[in-house]
Amino acid sequence: MELSYLSLSMLAAFGLGACPFSVWIGRWFLGKDIRDYGDGNPGAANVFRAGSSKLGLLAVILDVAKGFPFVFLAHAFFELPDAAVLLVAMSAILGHAFSPLLQLRGGKAIAVTFGALLALPQHEIVVVFAALTLLGFLFIEVNAWAVILGAVGSLAFILVIRGGSWEALFLLGLLVLMVVKHFEELKTAPRIKVKIRAWLQSRGREP
Repeated sequence: MELSYLSLSMLAAFGLGACPFSVWIGRWFLGKDIRDYGDGNPGAANVFRAGSSKLGLLAVILDVAKGFPFVFLAHAFFELPDAAVLLVAMSAILGHAFSPLLQLRGGKAIAVTFGALLALPQHEIVVVFAALTLLGFLFIEVNAWAVILGAVGSLAFILVIRGGSWEALFLLGLLVLMVVKHFEELKTAPRIKVKIRAWLQSRGREP
């Protein structure tokens, strides 16, 4: 029975994750293909670039939300073991990243990852991931490196407090996925944002 619940949860999570809400929003409400904008990614950021902040926010909410429900049900309702719940979480993320509805050319999976992590019973993971990723967005010019900071930091944190564990293996897989999905951006070396550099330089010149 547990295997049946796991299989159903993984399939449902992958299926929901594969729904390209941002692409649909662009097509239905803006009459545009958001993949023609920005980096060509079928994610919420390009809904903003296509010309609508409100619809962009809706796309973010939907992308976060689709990572949550089946992960939450897996542990709160089906009471699956931690390893199984992590498989459901990864299924949701992979569904978004390699959506069959987009010929496996899915999004970069940042928002859906946050939703999946938010649903995990190990709440410390989402706290560390979100905090470090936010710091990265604030201080680092290339956004891809902010995501890598969140993934690496979360993995390091879990290794310190739990050692080798299912959570560590999950986060290692997540890190590999983030590198694959952000590979082109990661070719640009990480740099501190210009405004931050200018502020630090001005502080250094003060007597």
